[in-house]
Amino acid sequence: MKQKLVLLTAAIVLVPAVFAASDPLVGTWRLERQEVNGSQTKGEPLTLRITQTGDKLAFAFSVPINNVYFVSMSYSVKLDGSEGDVKNANGDKIGTVEIKPSGPMQYTLTMKGANRPASSGKLIISPDGKTLTSETDAVQAGRSVHSKQFYSRY
Repeated sequence: MKQKLVLLTAAIVLVPAVFAASDPLVGTWRLERQEVNGSQTKGEPLTLRITQTGDKLAFAFSVPINNVYFVSMSYSVKLDGSEGDVKNANGDKIGTVEIKPSGPMQYTLTMKGANRPASSGKLIISPDGKTLTSETDAVQAGRSVHSKQFYSRY
């Protein structure tokens, strides 16, 4: 009887950890459209894959080349506002990113890099979990730029 109680207690403690919900950002997202300063712009095909390992999320942005998707930019970051390295397709560090929750299904982010303008923005997941909106603000060549990207989960 004591052995059964120990096993039952272990199951109660371990099962929730095994089936813990992943962050709502986790998944594969396809860019549907984008806007710059309120005007729709033509965008190249882009896929964003977000995976979770422990307390970090890995973001991989992929573009098709000859019908094969290649990672063009990636980063891995904790969602506590600590800094993560942004890497290009060659694995070279091109900047840093910080992401933290700012509300239900919402996150704030900041990106910085030596050869790119610093940007700040937010990621918003729709209530049904099927759409991800990324909004960023940056200053490029002395002009303010507000961009929005709309992704669908697939």
